[in-house]
Amino acid sequence: MAIAQATKLARATNRDAELAALHERTQALHLYEFWSTNQETEHEAVTKLQKFTKAEPHIWKYRDVFPCLEKAGELIDMYDSERRSLIMVNPALGGQIATTTTLFAAYRINNPNEIAPAHRHSPNAIRFGLTGHTNFTAVEGENITFGPGDLVLTPGEAWHNHGNHGDDFAVNVSVLDLPLSEVLNAASFEHGYVENQAGAAVARNEQSARVADDYSQRVYGSGGLTPRFVDHHRGTGFHSPMYVYRWDQTREMLERFRDHDGSPYEGITVEYTDPVTGRPVYPTMTFFGQLLRPGERTRPVMQNASQVCFPFEGSGHSIVAGERLDWQPFDAVAVPGGEWCEHVNGSDAEDAILFTVSDEPTLKALGFYRKQGRTLDGDIVRLA
Repeated sequence: MAIAQATKLARATNRDAELAALHERTQALHLYEFWSTNQETEHEAVTKLQKFTKAEPHIWKYRDVFPCLEKAGELIDMYDSERRSLIMVNPALGGQIATTTTLFAAYRINNPNEIAPAHRHSPNAIRFGLTGHTNFTAVEGENITFGPGDLVLTPGEAWHNHGNHGDDFAVNVSVLDLPLSEVLNAASFEHGYVENQAGAAVARNEQSARVADDYSQRVYGSGGLTPRFVDHHRGTGFHSPMYVYRWDQTREMLERFRDHDGSPYEGITVEYTDPVTGRPVYPTMTFFGQLLRPGERTRPVMQNASQVCFPFEGSGHSIVAGERLDWQPFDAVAVPGGEWCEHVNGSDAEDAILFTVSDEPTLKALGFYRKQGRTLDGDIVRLA
């Protein structure tokens, strides 16, 4: 019996020594040991494999951000920098310049009568107007002046100018899928815009107009009626050919369904879509207008899509991962994927409207999208 115990101890000692030597070799080769050394720790390797830095729920208050934007407008002119934006950086991402793990959002102020030089980039982007009616973006020769609530697309690889055609400052929000494109090694930026004039390449700061200023509305603004004689392949063709979505049409659609039951998990929600295909405007991001009627509270929902919500009208609060975040117009709320979330209109008399961006199309395209809701009885049901 003593001999057997001694043999067992020797084997254990040899095993421990050999495991230590093996570990030293794998570490030197930058390898992760995807196994456990005993049944008690069988699932630890999987748990460690799933560990990565995740975004956390966070709110940026516009009343705090605006004085910084205003001061930047005073101190930084177009000769100093073509960009005057404040990016919302999620505090949990360890210095990564991102609002959620896949999305990047920024407040931008444009001084009166300034236009930045044309540029383009591989990430898809949008501009959403907050203040002023003279925000300006030219996209592939379409000159777009926009105001509060208007959504403007600047698709990946599309040349565009940003600026302001008015005599007062104007503020908008930018949202890009830049963090996602960086993970996929697909992010690139290009400056030095040129146009072909009489067979020669001529450098220009601003694009020449190639279509009417109201092209998007004229061709695509009727909803359900699409001209057959128009070439709908604009830019790369991987995005909506309609470059501006006007707020009055979004607000009208939300109002039209005010008396509808809507979704208990999302209220009355309208999605911005490609008018030709019916799909989201980008393959990587989609956008919603969400109406919360007076006193309305959505049921908790959890999805693996990440969102950034911008209250546009009214006031209320969101409960994200158990944390209450009180919001006012133009605030920004990060709702990381995998967290329970519910929205509450804090008024018994006034509407609250959210403008929301989500990376849902990316997850759906890859077959990863999951969505759950909690019923009034507390049961969890699969929604998608």
